[in-house]
Amino acid sequence: MTYARAMHGLAGTIAAAMAIYHMWAIALSPPEAVIFRGTHLLFAMSLVFIMFPLRKGQDGERRAPGPEDWLLCALSIWAVGRLFVEYDWLVNRIPYIDDPRPADIIGGWLLTVLILEATRRVIGLALPITASVFLVWSYFFTDVGALAILDQLYLTTDGIFGSTLGVSAGFVVIFVLFGSFMERSGVGKLFMDFALALTGRSSGGPGKVAVVSSSLFGSVSGSAVANVMVTGQVTIPLMKRSGFRPQFAAGVEAVASTGGQIMPPIMGAAAFVMAEFLGVSYLQVVTWALIPALLYYVATFAAVHFEAKRAGLAGLPDHEVPRLGDVMRESWHLFLPILVIIIGLFGGYSAPLVALVATLSCFPAAALRANSRHHVTLGGVWDAMLDGARNSLGIAMACACAGIVIGLIALTGLGITFTQLVVNVANNNLIFALILTMMAGIILGMGMPTTPAYIVMVSLLVPALIAMGVVVPAAHLFAFYFAILSAITPPVALAVFAAAGLAKTDMWSSGWAAMKIGAAGFIVPFIFVFQPALLLIGTWSEVIFAVASATAGCLLLAASLHAYLLRPMPMWERVALFIAALALIKPGLLTDGIGIVFGGGVLLLQLIQRRRPAVI
Repeated sequence: MTYARAMHGLAGTIAAAMAIYHMWAIALSPPEAVIFRGTHLLFAMSLVFIMFPLRKGQDGERRAPGPEDWLLCALSIWAVGRLFVEYDWLVNRIPYIDDPRPADIIGGWLLTVLILEATRRVIGLALPITASVFLVWSYFFTDVGALAILDQLYLTTDGIFGSTLGVSAGFVVIFVLFGSFMERSGVGKLFMDFALALTGRSSGGPGKVAVVSSSLFGSVSGSAVANVMVTGQVTIPLMKRSGFRPQFAAGVEAVASTGGQIMPPIMGAAAFVMAEFLGVSYLQVVTWALIPALLYYVATFAAVHFEAKRAGLAGLPDHEVPRLGDVMRESWHLFLPILVIIIGLFGGYSAPLVALVATLSCFPAAALRANSRHHVTLGGVWDAMLDGARNSLGIAMACACAGIVIGLIALTGLGITFTQLVVNVANNNLIFALILTMMAGIILGMGMPTTPAYIVMVSLLVPALIAMGVVVPAAHLFAFYFAILSAITPPVALAVFAAAGLAKTDMWSSGWAAMKIGAAGFIVPFIFVFQPALLLIGTWSEVIFAVASATAGCLLLAASLHAYLLRPMPMWERVALFIAALALIKPGLLTDGIGIVFGGGVLLLQLIQRRRPAVI
């Protein structure tokens, strides 16, 4: 056996052990915070240093780990493991009163540097640089001393071992495992067949298939890029073959895949962090997020429909589209794990326990019918555990690194200072403050995953929005949305980059197509800030009125941007519909009246012209 194969086997064994440990901890109640979070961090750092070695081969591929990687792995085990050995001392000392000992100082700074390096290896430079800037600023430009920084980050649960790492350990890993078990048990094909049967025959069917399948799969995977790479390999060629422009096909897949992170019942990892920050159940976050997510997908679906109609595109032929009845009859059992999630959350059970039960039900569900039974193998279960552990590494390291930033912000009082600064710069103008927050979210999201981008915004910007009167859930969801939407916002736009590669087209043209398709996603967060009824906060009459108005506005916006409603539109009709869309989206009787007049006028004109007989 070669060294490389042996290292691959070792990494697989550690990944499987990580998956089993987290399932065991959730089933039997997690250990005390530092032990549970520290063990989670040790698993993650060990895997990162083994699976992402420092040196690369001549072809650019990473090689098997070298001596330097094993050294970093050993130092990580010592820096965290010593806290386990001296746990009694750790919990009995008084933070900031009892001075850290020499070994604590060495271990603390060593672990901080190791986390920065491990994070760099798995998600890139942006977040480690951000954390390093905060470290330098805290040490050199504040009155906080080095020992206080060390105490906060290493010896308390307000820094590295804080709530963000706790969310990664207690929530994220099990939901990532659930996604891996779902994929390995054949659910990916079910989602595709279900979407094909539902929309494949309609005008622009392949584009609608991409929207439906990506929303289903993305709500399980929680990663925009992963979603693109799984569903896009099928949907993008289908869209191109049916006549969609390659850049439009890439844009549709990128927008639909990105929306998976805001789509209940599972959403992205940052949603679990939000629940922790707000001190509410995960079900409450899902409830708040439901209507905005549906608006996002209604607008995306409408954009595909109007573009297909304008271009005169038909659906897929009957022989390529399965019948919905056949799909449900043959594969209904694969929906059972998702039903477990939904029923468990509404039944009041904790999200991690529900996810664990759903994860353990994936392969038994697949075993119920012969057409999916071939997925049920020991190798399939093993691969699902490996995939889940590996896919959680980026989030685990991002949460640990974000813990450094949060700990320093709390220690130095920067959050309060920054809140006052934003309020003063915005001059108490909420629109300006929201635009600043939107720009910050997009910029942060370009360089780091959604979770740490959202965490930084919560620490620095969200308090300013709340201070200016924004409802707390709306302020958090606003930051959450724009941390996600960076995936379709040039110049970085990682989801667009992945989709453009599959479509074999230009990234920039795909990026602009994605922004036009996903335009409603940039407007919906502003709506629910001014109209919390969209978050189901308010009376039922307010909710129904707000949802109806916003839905109409999103549909008209898609029609305006894609130059088609009931027929192709000249520019003046597009402008009128654009005004109507914005007026309907903005809450208020006056603006809704303006929207109805402009939108209704264009619709009536098009109906008259459609019914008018052609002149021979």
